Amino acid sequence: MGEETVRREPLRTEPAAAYRSTFAPSAPEPVLGEPLPAGWEGICFPFDAAFADLRPDGSPGADGTVPDPGLPRRMYAGEDTRFLRPLRYGDTVEQRTTPGAVTRKRGRAGELVFADIERAYLVDGAVAVTSTWHDVFLPASDPAAAPADVPAGEAERWDWSRRATLDSRQLFRYSALTFNTHRVHYDRAWAQDVEGLPDLLVHGPLMRVLLLDFVTRSLPGRTIREFSMRSVSPAFVDRPVTLVGREDADGVRVRVLDAAHRPLARGLARTQAPSGRRPDLADTP
Repeated sequence: MGEETVRREPLRTEPAAAYRSTFAPSAPEPVLGEPLPAGWEGICFPFDAAFADLRPDGSPGADGTVPDPGLPRRMYAGEDTRFLRPLRYGDTVEQRTTPGAVTRKRGRAGELVFADIERAYLVDGAVAVTSTWHDVFLPASDPAAAPADVPAGEAERWDWSRRATLDSRQLFRYSALTFNTHRVHYDRAWAQDVEGLPDLLVHGPLMRVLLLDFVTRSLPGRTIREFSMRSVSPAFVDRPVTLVGREDADGVRVRVLDAAHRPLARGLARTQAPSGRRPDLADTP
């Protein structure tokens, strides 16, 4: 089992400005002393695994956080985050990373191993953000196998929607910003010939932060207090997707849908209204 690792970094404006110019041009410009948008903390704490510790697919391997499960493929499965207080540009932030639960299951393709990574972000000893990152390890794929036939989804009512198509330039920039060396995001031959994917894969963590940005943009003035996201199906480069959302009794539901209304990612946010305003159904009690 791995041990806790600790990193300390100043929250610089430059990585956030690079993310904003590529993915969120309508977000406020990063300014020292101003709050970091929800979910952007990962951009300021990129992966730091040594090259010698990378697995053949480019994902972290012997980094001391997740034990090697003996399976060749590693994918992001989702994340659960609590935003307790703002992180501000210029803060010196301590990131504490510890291994979480490891669960073995058997699916249609064989054995699966789900492994969690727990992260906490502290300023002056006080916890500001906590996050549980979920990864899944899978057996080798058969590139010659026919893709599963997934029926089209049904159109639903949504309060907001935004279309997006991510191209290879944006995937490269996100990989560079987060120091993500997983080859499925930039090495087309690896993605197709080894992983059996039809094309380059859009980063799961990128889909998460795009959904968080979508909530912030759709509900101006709200503060996101909790966000849970699960990857459902792969999203691929150059294929249009639609971000959709609505409020209900449980919170703010968001999805990433493909052209056939099939969900690629699901998210649920709990928000807090501006001070002085009556809380509504989506507000954290």
